[in-house]
Amino acid sequence: MENFSKKLIQYCINRGLSISIAESCTGGMIVSKLITIPGASKVIDCGLVTYSNKAKQIYLDVPKFELEKYGAVSKQVAELMIYGLKNKNNSDIFISTTGIAGPGGGSKKKPVGTVFHSFYIRKKNIFTIKNFYEGNRYKIRLKASMFSINETFKKLHSIM
Repeated sequence: MENFSKKLIQYCINRGLSISIAESCTGGMIVSKLITIPGASKVIDCGLVTYSNKAKQIYLDVPKFELEKYGAVSKQVAELMIYGLKNKNNSDIFISTTGIAGPGGGSKKKPVGTVFHSFYIRKKNIFTIKNFYEGNRYKIRLKASMFSINETFKKLHSIM
């Protein structure tokens, strides 16, 4: 998978865009990949790892009843993570991930490797993509992180 980290950072620098990210299953890997790029400090506004349900409630204002109703690994919670982050800062781009990296924790309905990626870019609607990744815990997290970065760049490039 091609790494669009450098392209995303440069694109945002050139256009004065900022990014905020709320990560669950990726555990900070998206932010980590982006901040390795020189100039990332001009782009990255906020990176939160809200791994537990309690953290999602406290830092992103995800309602407990929504977590109980849909589960932390869901389209609804991925989008609520975006709304919570968006309500706390004024970035141009918001990204969230929530999923099951394994090796345990999966079910028939939501197997290990299930990840919901949500995005909000420059006053467009939130869009969410559900993916399934194979591999060990590290590979699932890496693939999900790279997908979020690559998809953000592709969407930005297509709408701006």
